[in-house]
Amino acid sequence: MLQKILIANRGEIAVRIIRACAEMGILSVAIFSEADRNALHVKKADEAHCVGEDPLAGYLNPHKIINLAKETGCDGIHPGYGFLSENAQFADICARRNIQFIGPNAEIIQQMGDKIAARQAMKKAGVPVVPGSEGNLDNVDEALKLADSIGYPVMLKATSGGGGRGIRRCNNPEELEKNYDRVISEATKAFGRAEIFLEKCIVNPRHIEVQILSDNHGKTIHLFERDCSIQRRNQKLIEIAPSPQLTEKQREYVCTLAIKAAETVNYVNAGTVEFLLDNENNFYFMEMNTRVQVEHTISEAITGIDIVEEQIRIASGLPIRFSQEQISKRGYAIQFRVNAEDPRNDFLPTFGRITRYYAPGGPGVRTDTAIYTGYDIPPFYDSMIAKLIVWALDWEDVIARSDRALDDMEISGIKTTKSYYKQILKSPEFQQAKFNTSFVDTHPELLRYSEKRSKSHVATAIAAAIAAHAGL
Repeated sequence: MLQKILIANRGEIAVRIIRACAEMGILSVAIFSEADRNALHVKKADEAHCVGEDPLAGYLNPHKIINLAKETGCDGIHPGYGFLSENAQFADICARRNIQFIGPNAEIIQQMGDKIAARQAMKKAGVPVVPGSEGNLDNVDEALKLADSIGYPVMLKATSGGGGRGIRRCNNPEELEKNYDRVISEATKAFGRAEIFLEKCIVNPRHIEVQILSDNHGKTIHLFERDCSIQRRNQKLIEIAPSPQLTEKQREYVCTLAIKAAETVNYVNAGTVEFLLDNENNFYFMEMNTRVQVEHTISEAITGIDIVEEQIRIASGLPIRFSQEQISKRGYAIQFRVNAEDPRNDFLPTFGRITRYYAPGGPGVRTDTAIYTGYDIPPFYDSMIAKLIVWALDWEDVIARSDRALDDMEISGIKTTKSYYKQILKSPEFQQAKFNTSFVDTHPELLRYSEKRSKSHVATAIAAAIAAHAGL
């Protein structure tokens, strides 16, 4: 078993990993920029070390992080998600410096990070992929010719892309010509590579992903699927496990595809295989994420398996403790990504001081966060500040419990997406589990929620409670 782990990340995922280490008797080492000096992960870890003044450079410097790991006696590094988590060079340097990277090896990260290589591997394995280019596009004329043959709309995508970046939908030749150079520019800036490819656009699909675990002893299992269809501009907002939209036959099929995908590339550690489900109920491979996902929490909620702990065990060379037959799903879980954004102002980020924070509780409610009352949210990082995870035995109950938990959660001093999620829960389509990736765009009326009315409602309830307690 690994004895001391450096967490090459920040925020809620760093706190999550630190907690897993504490439960396993493993020492944890946090890193932080000056902007994060007062962050919760710094306070929670057994050790914490500053990696520089720049708010981002220290988190993105593989040599600096690995040198610090060696200096502090760490035998493992957990990258979390984002930053260097899918950086093949980082995993390779870890291997050469005799530090265990908690994730797949550099070769797999490189292969799955290259969307063309991943598509080719999946086609070889018999996993269906979206029709598109066999390799990177050479020029816009090639793109126009291919789009004409497979039909519009099409998607231009960065070959090394991820996280919803470097993607443009093109509905006609004019849009394709206009967006071609833009996607190349976005790909170069975001990923350091100019290669792009083209795929058929699956209109209004459902976004289904499968959580897998694979060890070094030849075992690969799945922890069922998650539905990530509630998203905005390719960024997930609400995730659900298992998908309330799938039949058991569809569930078994897509989970089998995910196992096949992982075994084809000899995958090791935790990973996620993502699919699109079209209106004719066809599944298409989209990508494989070679790291722990933001939404791993809901897979934990329905199976009872600690995915981060399993990551560490697998990286330590231990076998997976469960057979597929021993893993069952129970109930439904929903995760809400609570972002420091103003939904009524085009989701503009709202950074600043948290003047009051109250975490919801009760049966089936979990909050993963790194905020606290008095914490100043820095403007340099992703806007997600908390994850609210709610579990219940059936779909109706998890919606009702989620509504109550969102009411319980209080974050004052900044704008958040909490009130927007309450409106989504009230939507008849959501309640009937009839939604796809166009849900946010096709329901603009949900943004008309009044913050003032909500606060007035809370104030009235508090006043009523005080009056009742006083016997008035």
